[in-house]
Amino acid sequence: MPPILPKKLAVPKASTLTGQARALEMIRTALIEKKMTQAELADAADCHEKTIQNLIAGKSVRQQTLFDVCMVLGLDYQEFRDLWAGGKGTGGPIDGTGSSTSQEAPGFAGVGGDIAPVYMGAYTRAGTDQYLGSFVTLRPAFSVPGLIIAYRTDISWDPTWPSLLFEERDRIDAPYAHRGRLYIPASSQFIHLVSLTKGAMRMVLVSQIDQDGIMRGLITTLNKRRSQFVPVSAPIVYLKHAAITADALGEIGKGHAHYANYHAALQAALTDDYAALKGV
Repeated sequence: MPPILPKKLAVPKASTLTGQARALEMIRTALIEKKMTQAELADAADCHEKTIQNLIAGKSVRQQTLFDVCMVLGLDYQEFRDLWAGGKGTGGPIDGTGSSTSQEAPGFAGVGGDIAPVYMGAYTRAGTDQYLGSFVTLRPAFSVPGLIIAYRTDISWDPTWPSLLFEERDRIDAPYAHRGRLYIPASSQFIHLVSLTKGAMRMVLVSQIDQDGIMRGLITTLNKRRSQFVPVSAPIVYLKHAAITADALGEIGKGHAHYANYHAALQAALTDDYAALKGV
């Protein structure tokens, strides 16, 4: 009599999984494809390994953790967030049950989700439609003279925390990609793209978008020098594009086809009075 073999466990197909289960499957698959351990993911996402263990177990984690993990694993954050929330986009922090929490959301919202809070400029969705879309983002490399860094920034409207939301994508240093909100003062020709992660704030101050879909100004952030981080400021430019190809992004050196145009755009940010860098 032939031996009785154990029955194989039925593994649900990805198409039959729903909500959070699909989101968790995305993480597990990405870990396998990238040959990463949970400890390596935690290190790259700048969080504790226990946090990653909680995430994979479907327990409560901060939305910033979801974003950081997606950036490291190359997952679409918007899709992942919606799945984690059970198919309902929230835009606010999400707990382990998929429901929205108020830990990071303001204590009030705009009327009908179409007006930003007063402290953000009280701008309206209808009045800021020109900002919606994808931008090629340019800035000089902080460590290599003459090199330009180009990546994609997507701007969308978040109705649950009424305001414009920006997300950086396709960065060569994906773990350091930022996500934040736009502050648009009514009495200024400049706007602020602000991200706040674990107490660390990064500020981008650029001109309001013009008829050509361009914003120009300065970025102030931290740059690693040897074993420590130091403040650094540099010109930054956002160029709106309907379709952004892979060859337009990455490290753009002097021999690159886009170098001359990108360099001219960054120079214009300083020479056309959009920004100024002052020495002592």
